Amino acid sequence: MNLRRVVVTGLGAITPIGNNVSEYWDNLLKGVSGAGLITLFDASKFKTQFACEVKGYNPEEFFDHKEARKLDRYVQFAMVVAKEAIENSAIQLDSIDLDRAGVIFASGIGGIMSYERDIADFLQNPDMPRFNPFFITRMIANMAAGHISMQYSFRGPNFGVVSACASSTHAISLACDQIRLGRADIMITGGAEAPISTSGIGGFNAMRALSTRNDEYQTASRPLSGSRDGFVLGEGAGCLILEDYDHAIKRGAHIYAEVAGVAASADAYHMTATHPDGLGAMLVMRNALKDAGLTVDDIDYINIHGTSTPNGDPSEIKAIQGVFGESAKKLNISSTKSMTGHLMGATGAIEAIASILSIVHNEVPPTINHKEDDVDPNIDYSLNYTFNVSQKRLVRAAMSNTFGFGGHNATIIFKKFEG
Repeated sequence: MNLRRVVVTGLGAITPIGNNVSEYWDNLLKGVSGAGLITLFDASKFKTQFACEVKGYNPEEFFDHKEARKLDRYVQFAMVVAKEAIENSAIQLDSIDLDRAGVIFASGIGGIMSYERDIADFLQNPDMPRFNPFFITRMIANMAAGHISMQYSFRGPNFGVVSACASSTHAISLACDQIRLGRADIMITGGAEAPISTSGIGGFNAMRALSTRNDEYQTASRPLSGSRDGFVLGEGAGCLILEDYDHAIKRGAHIYAEVAGVAASADAYHMTATHPDGLGAMLVMRNALKDAGLTVDDIDYINIHGTSTPNGDPSEIKAIQGVFGESAKKLNISSTKSMTGHLMGATGAIEAIASILSIVHNEVPPTINHKEDDVDPNIDYSLNYTFNVSQKRLVRAAMSNTFGFGGHNATIIFKKFEG
């Protein structure tokens, strides 16, 4: 089968370090930390009292009051980034076949804030079981895709994806395949998450997954450092417009990069822990390279999953060395979660954007919060982790890794566009 080429023609982002793509990229290169004390609820009684919140977001700038009440925060974020990406792509909606335009959008958790709020209201008066009529539609994880398709009348393939922290990379991969296989010409894809809530923080605290460095919250996300003690929860969304190459060329679209290869695998090992030898991670990276028709020497940058957890970081580095061998020393590697925190189901989308922009600008964003003497004996520091300062270099192709609870692994490779 002759697969169609897929290119990226639009980007949108709302993150803890920038409420649009330009701000996000600028602050990535500057090494800005998005961490701060939690303002979305009173976290004073929790072991973790900080997170990476979106700053200065006002829903009334994007939605009227009545509409905003129908949408959970995660869906609002999804709608905001879809609008930016559509405008960025310069798609004229009246000039494309809307039956061949689709939406695949991810969320790992969905409307947890709405769920909490409505259950709390019920528990205050359990003898009168009244629920908000939008309780279900604000909560379920597919509604971002549904609302985006309704907003733009995209009638092609449409569904949500849930695979924990790998969700939006899976969404982008599946959207890519819809175009490759000729089922669509344009796809809106990405992921959104708004998990910073009492149950979000409380649940991850109970798992001992979060950093508890309340006195050093701005530097608490420190991937690959010896003193790391867990991830920092984040929120936000990222959106990509994927398009058939011929369709994009015909309409004169600006092309950021080409989707070279995608892959998925499973650790088949543990509910939350990655395989200690990185077996699933090695498999997904090898399969992505094979799908892309590239070798290890073609990759210049890996945006690693790099959550700042004690077990996860070393296993991913071990996997990279297992796949790339000596070529691993030629790579730039970085974890942008050191700045954004971990956006769960949205993390793959915003990290795909970082990977694409590294190709466009030939610059790799850093892994911040590392001190030279803060080392882990289980990590090989002969590799280039792009610590603390961004680095200029030719980036021909970039790989983005995301791994989720349940052993879900997803990798996507972007490459420079060549007509």
